[in-house]
Amino acid sequence: MGSHSIVIHINGEDHPVTIRSADTLLFVIRSRLGLTGAKPGCLNGDCGACTVNVDGWPMKSCLMLAVEAEGKKITSIEGLKDAPIQKAFVENFAFQCGYCTPGFIMNCHSLIEKHPEADDQKIKEWLRSNICRCTGYAEIEKAVKSLLKKK
Repeated sequence: MGSHSIVIHINGEDHPVTIRSADTLLFVIRSRLGLTGAKPGCLNGDCGACTVNVDGWPMKSCLMLAVEAEGKKITSIEGLKDAPIQKAFVENFAFQCGYCTPGFIMNCHSLIEKHPEADDQKIKEWLRSNICRCTGYAEIEKAVKSLLKKK
């Protein structure tokens, strides 16, 4: 396996990196770029702890090869910088141990951006992509609903 030099655009900055063809985006952003907010969980796309936003959509970074990220706009939890969803999570006690929280926040941030008038069904559908072992999802749903446009 050879190495490739690419530029990853993450959190508004370009980062030239040398990667192997098999390197996942999760591995590169954590090990090469030092952005450790996206967490390794299952490493097979089931838990969502590694969720980042790619061109505005939630993506499990353990499933995306780093080479696929070139030319994309990536945002990690470190790039949100006091986004309303972060405050809503705190105000609604939407986390317990916190391990899954960055992934949930990234997913919920995209949900609010893409579906500002989401109903209960849409919220539940989006939250299914992430797993929390500590809480029942009521507080997370409440945090999301606190930011949605009222009909």
